[in-house]
Amino acid sequence: MAQEIRTERLLLRRPRPTDAVEIFAILGDPRTVEHNPSDLVGDLQEAGELVSRWISHWREHGFGYWCVLAPDSDRILGYAGLKRATIASRPALNLVYRFAPETWGCGYATEAAGAAVSQITAQMPTATIIARVRPDNRASQGVALKLGLHRDPTMDCLGEDGLDWAFTNRSVDAAPSSRS
Repeated sequence: MAQEIRTERLLLRRPRPTDAVEIFAILGDPRTVEHNPSDLVGDLQEAGELVSRWISHWREHGFGYWCVLAPDSDRILGYAGLKRATIASRPALNLVYRFAPETWGCGYATEAAGAAVSQITAQMPTATIIARVRPDNRASQGVALKLGLHRDPTMDCLGEDGLDWAFTNRSVDAAPSSRS
C-alpha cells in the first residue's frame, strides 16, 4: 500500500513514532472523545504506545490508520483509516476517523476516510467495512453515510462506552432478515 495519499485538501501518511506528541494533543482533549470517553489518552507515554500499535498494524497487515495533515503544514489534524477486527463474531475492517475539535465541520473526516476506504476497497473489494458509531454522535453517522455505508443493526455491538451502531458496506442481502 502507498506510503501516503494526497486528496484535494489533505495529505494522509503512515504514522511515525514522533507523531505521539500531536496524537496526544488530539486524544488528550476530552472534546475529541466526548462520545467515546474510554479513548481519552492520559499522557504522552500512552499516546506513544497507541502510535506504536498503529505502526505494528501497518507492518503486519500493510494498511492501518493514517495521520492526516494539511499538505502545506506538518501539523496533524487527525487520523483516519481501517484496522482488522472481529465484530459481532465476523471479520471486518473497522473504520475510524477522529480529528481535532478546531477542524470539525470542514469535511476533513469525510475526505480522509473516503480516501482510506477507496484504497482498501481496491485492495480488498469483498472485505466488510464497518464504522461503529455511538447513537448520539450525529456528525460521525453523517460521515459514514456520506461514504456510502448504511445502517446495519445486525452488526451493532457493545463497546467500552455502551452501544455502538454499525454502519457497513454489506449489501442488504448479506444481512440476516429481520422478518419472520
